[in-house]
Amino acid sequence: MVLTSRDDLRMIYREARGGAVDKVIHELDHHCRDFLAKSPFMVLSTADANGTVDGSPKGGEPGFAREIDGGRVAWADSSGNNRLDSFENLVANPSVAMLFMIPGLNETLRINGTAALLTDSDLCESFSLGDKPAKVVVAVTVDEAYMHCAKAFRRASLWEPESWLEAEALPSGVEMLRDHAAIDAPVEVLAERYEADTKATLWAPGGGNLDE
Repeated sequence: MVLTSRDDLRMIYREARGGAVDKVIHELDHHCRDFLAKSPFMVLSTADANGTVDGSPKGGEPGFAREIDGGRVAWADSSGNNRLDSFENLVANPSVAMLFMIPGLNETLRINGTAALLTDSDLCESFSLGDKPAKVVVAVTVDEAYMHCAKAFRRASLWEPESWLEAEALPSGVEMLRDHAAIDAPVEVLAERYEADTKATLWAPGGGNLDE
């Protein structure tokens, strides 16, 4: 059986109730602000006008995303590969979902809202990356904010070092990039280029292009 409707779903799952529903708030409170101040990483979900979804990791020093005027959550665009997947989605469909994480904490903070891409000079200056003003600041008007429970992280043992693979067993990002993008270069050479590009653009606005 393929589930195709809400009624199909509710034949299997009971209605949510209690804290699962009541925990949703519609503006940032002191708990949300504290979480943001301690979070160095989030996953940003966007969709284009046709509903095709993209998930993108975003990170920086703890507090890289913070509250600005009007209770909006904002962060600076930092270096990437200039594909602009998230940004091209946002100019067509401003709805976003964000999942903030703090290393070692199994609970996460989820924020859903509407995003705007801003280039105001004072705002970009306040989100400077290194000694350079941000090119673009993303500001999200909060529709929903709530804590997500710890079950998934506990099942995954995500923050438990004893569950982590040994370094030699980890997938090679450089090999994947070389093979998927059909880059004609030895792994060793590509690894050097990758590391050099990462170091050169880590805290810079704009982006590097390793595969060009």
